[in-house]
Amino acid sequence: MSRELTQKEILEKDFKTKVRGYDQTEVDEFLDVVIRDYESFQNELDKLKAENNRLLDKLDEQAKQMSTQSQSQNQAGSNVTNFDILKRLSNLERHVFGSKLDDE
Repeated sequence: MSRELTQKEILEKDFKTKVRGYDQTEVDEFLDVVIRDYESFQNELDKLKAENNRLLDKLDEQAKQMSTQSQSQNQAGSNVTNFDILKRLSNLERHVFGSKLDDE
C-alpha cells in the first residue's frame, strides 16, 4: 500500500549530493512544479469528494421523500379502498334488508 506524500514533504525533501549528482537548482525547480501539480490535484480531489458527498446526501433525501410519498399514497389508497368497501357494504345491506322489510 502506498502512502500519500504531502506538499511539505516534497518541499522539504533533501537529496544528498554526489560528485556526479544532479544540478540542485534544476531538481528544486522540478520539485516546485511537482508541488504545484500535487496541490492542484489535491484541491480537485477535495472538491470532487465534497460534491460526491453532497450528491449522496441529496440521493438519500430524495429516497426518503419517495418512501414517505409511497407510504402516504398506500395509506390514502387503502383508506379510499376501505371507504369504498364500506359504502358498497352499506348499499348491499340496505338493498338486502330493505327488501325483507318490504316483504313483511
